[in-house]
Amino acid sequence: MKNRIHLYVSRKNVLTWLMALCMVGSAVARIGIFCVKGTGDSSFVWSQIILPTAATLLYALIALLQGTEQFYKTAIPVWMMALYSAIWLNANIQSRMIVWLFWIALVFFAFLYTDITAGHRIHAVSLLLPVVAAPVVFILYFYREAMASGDMACMLFWLPDLLALAGCLLQVFAIRIHPIGEYHPTWGDRVDGRRIRSLPPISQVSPYIMVNRNESSNLFADSFEISHVDRYIRQKRREGLTNFGIMHVLLACYVRALCKYPALNRFLAGQKVYSRGEDVQYCMTVKKDMQVDSPDTVIKVHFTRTDTAGDVYRKLQAAVEEVKNTPLDSSFDNVAGAFTLIPGVLLKFAVWLLKTLDYFGMLPKFLLEVSPFHGSVFFTSMGSLGIPPIYHHLYDFGNLPVFGAFGCKRRALEVQEDGTVVQRKYVDVKFTLDERIVDGYYYAAFFKHYKHILRHPELLDQPPEEILPDID
Repeated sequence: MKNRIHLYVSRKNVLTWLMALCMVGSAVARIGIFCVKGTGDSSFVWSQIILPTAATLLYALIALLQGTEQFYKTAIPVWMMALYSAIWLNANIQSRMIVWLFWIALVFFAFLYTDITAGHRIHAVSLLLPVVAAPVVFILYFYREAMASGDMACMLFWLPDLLALAGCLLQVFAIRIHPIGEYHPTWGDRVDGRRIRSLPPISQVSPYIMVNRNESSNLFADSFEISHVDRYIRQKRREGLTNFGIMHVLLACYVRALCKYPALNRFLAGQKVYSRGEDVQYCMTVKKDMQVDSPDTVIKVHFTRTDTAGDVYRKLQAAVEEVKNTPLDSSFDNVAGAFTLIPGVLLKFAVWLLKTLDYFGMLPKFLLEVSPFHGSVFFTSMGSLGIPPIYHHLYDFGNLPVFGAFGCKRRALEVQEDGTVVQRKYVDVKFTLDERIVDGYYYAAFFKHYKHILRHPELLDQPPEEILPDID
């Protein structure tokens, strides 16, 4: 994948605030001028007042609120202003040839602005100045007669546009470049992950062939020898981690294995593959009491790949205790309760709308946070229920790619090469895996490494020696 730069603006820069002042002044001036003059029909109001006013205010808001990480989104109001200008040209210029020429110029400048702010042109940042300044030439061209005659009333009507352009020019001088090597969001990324753009063709096409998550899942079963793990658990409990158990070890091993095999922290949404990067989102169902009629809820815990076993234990226990020591009114339950108030037919439409928004990466961040269907991995303990592990299905809603279950500890007698019989402890695990995020060879390598860490759980006490990044 070719190199990309990431532009940003800071609220600490006075030029950014001057830009915002110009944009707000443009909006106020446009509304004030047309309120005094009077407006035309509804199409004029929408295209010549509401559209440019919304564009200038949106530009200021994006720069102030998201300028550090998502400055590229200022291209949206730029295209809105291009549309406003195109409609104005069509209504005020008689020559079709000139209109077409100006339309081509507007599209060219808007596209160039989008391309540069997206970081595709590493050496073209300096072009932003003429790109933004070029519309000034348009204004001078159309109002040249009014300027020559000193008609201030006529010249007043281009004041909002001039203020908007002045704001853009100020913003150009406030633009900075993030350090090379750091990744920041760009077009195509989601709130919960960055898009993987350098996948081989087969990996890019297969999500369109295998559309649903369940029809694209593979089943994996294995047994892990846990003699070393049992000793490790007893040691951690002596150190004060009183509730430390097999769940914490299995989960900590999973987080640690992602250091060497980061692609397991990918997910698929909208037929595109994304990476969560350092954010490992673990989902788990929790019952307040171990009773058949006891209500349950779902928690989501955020880990990082640098977490040790102690970090995993503390984060998970804090989330579990928060649920068990308070009434069952977690964020997930509150959202689910709100949906139960919607009539059945409308609820079906609401779920369809959520799926559609999720497909295009437009689901609000607070819903992604409470959703148990969006995460890196879902682990469930069948051992606490006294039954063997199950193959749990994946959810077609959301983007959860891995669902794991483990059962009770069991003992097995094994005959050694010298004919002696020894007793070993095992735990059975079963995983359901979305095969579209990585291939079978990668999954196999991951679980081999996973078992290696389980044989040496003391590795989990120290931060990882090496953390490999996922591909671009």
